[in-house]
Amino acid sequence: MHKKIIAVIMTVAMLMTFVPFTVASGSASDGYTITNPYKDIDWATVNQYKTALHTHTNASDGDDTLVQSIERHYETGFDVVSTTDHGISDKGWTQSNANIVTSVMSLIGKTDGELVYLEENGKFENGTAYQTIIRNGDDYLVTADGREILRVPYGIENNALSVNAHVNSWFAPFEYNLPSDYHEAITGVDKAGGVSVINHPGEYTQARYELYQEDAYNLDNWVYRYYFNKFYGYIDKYDSCIGIDINSKGDGRTRYDRKLWDLMLAQAATEGSTVTAIATSDAHQLDKIDTGSLIVLATDKTSANVKNALLKGEVLPQSTCIANRDELAQIAEAIKTYYGETELYKELTTLVTEYDAEREKIIASNDDGQVGVSYTALNDEGYHSTGIRPVINSITVNDDEDTITIDSDNALIVRWISDGKLIATTKADDEAFDLNDYEDVIKGYVRAEIFGEGGIVYTEGFTLNADEAAGDGNDTVFNLGFFDFIFALVDRYGGYLARVIGKAF
Repeated sequence: MHKKIIAVIMTVAMLMTFVPFTVASGSASDGYTITNPYKDIDWATVNQYKTALHTHTNASDGDDTLVQSIERHYETGFDVVSTTDHGISDKGWTQSNANIVTSVMSLIGKTDGELVYLEENGKFENGTAYQTIIRNGDDYLVTADGREILRVPYGIENNALSVNAHVNSWFAPFEYNLPSDYHEAITGVDKAGGVSVINHPGEYTQARYELYQEDAYNLDNWVYRYYFNKFYGYIDKYDSCIGIDINSKGDGRTRYDRKLWDLMLAQAATEGSTVTAIATSDAHQLDKIDTGSLIVLATDKTSANVKNALLKGEVLPQSTCIANRDELAQIAEAIKTYYGETELYKELTTLVTEYDAEREKIIASNDDGQVGVSYTALNDEGYHSTGIRPVINSITVNDDEDTITIDSDNALIVRWISDGKLIATTKADDEAFDLNDYEDVIKGYVRAEIFGEGGIVYTEGFTLNADEAAGDGNDTVFNLGFFDFIFALVDRYGGYLARVIGKAF
């Protein structure tokens, strides 16, 4: 009963903090002005760097050493890697970065083993010789076969002692680890001149435990409304906080976070701006390293160019994993329409059937609508591919004709999303996508998802009619200090009472 009282008190307090959420305005029948995040990209000459922005070693709670992690990133074709251990800023791959977090993690059994770092001249266990060099202030690992991996400086997952209020940051020597919410990390990184992103928000919000997508991030629920306002407020106020992680590891935690991203894109469109999405592996084990990554579009492989691409949204998130039941059902239907009842169609349909069966079992045994940890069918058990990845070769926007053309390889279909809804599915490399054909359902922005047997690639959002947008927003940030930390504890460990009560408001 005391937990219910706490949740009711929180309800009253939180209801006093909300800013009304405004959806994007309708489409313009006289044509669109399309803001293309890739407008400065020369696709004929740009390099596409496969980038890992979130990975762990046994300096915090990873299972493997730094050397083993870098070796696996080399084997899986990464060009750029950031080591982002919990609470430990990466100052170099040839030196120990361990701090008190390392000791605490070891004491509680999260990690063990000797910390092993790269050598100036060394050799991986697979026999590949390498050198570590510094060029123009950047650190590189250069292998005997001529491959180079750039180290992103000062990678860290901040808030090690918080309740999953995890903020990844890079490019600034900043660490924050006291029990807190997002505020200190995001504002501290901004002041230090770094770049940050909100990691796998579905773990913090507990949205991953919803049975149905329509319930996740439903803004009629005051808890989700609070989370949305908080996240969007930081991204809107601080240019250095570029956005959120929309597909991480096996996608079990993030399976509804594309919906959160769409809500943010819709809000940003009313203000003539956008929100950047990334994808990561969040690898704590070697076999997770290649599950998610980010394609950074840049002319040269330097940390300055990586930072610039992140700030401008010149990136393409990609993943081999999809654990969203509704997305998989839509993809299966599209595969059937364009290619027939292939083995891939059967695999996807089987997954959807298994999800539905488990959901029905939970409904039969649980009348409070909360899934908890029993929804095992969706906990990193969605679509996992080891095939050849889809690749976007170019994106062409024609403002005069209101079209977007995506040229790709290894792809089957393209899913077009606006206002949080799937508005069309086209066959890969079809003719240009004409926005005017969908003007009744397009609102504020459009984005694309390119799917093939090897996984999925997401484009960033294309904001529409930004010159007619309402303004710059209110830059409101929801920082309730330690109260936010307590709220997160209750929401995560209090039987989800906050969300149950939240549905009543």
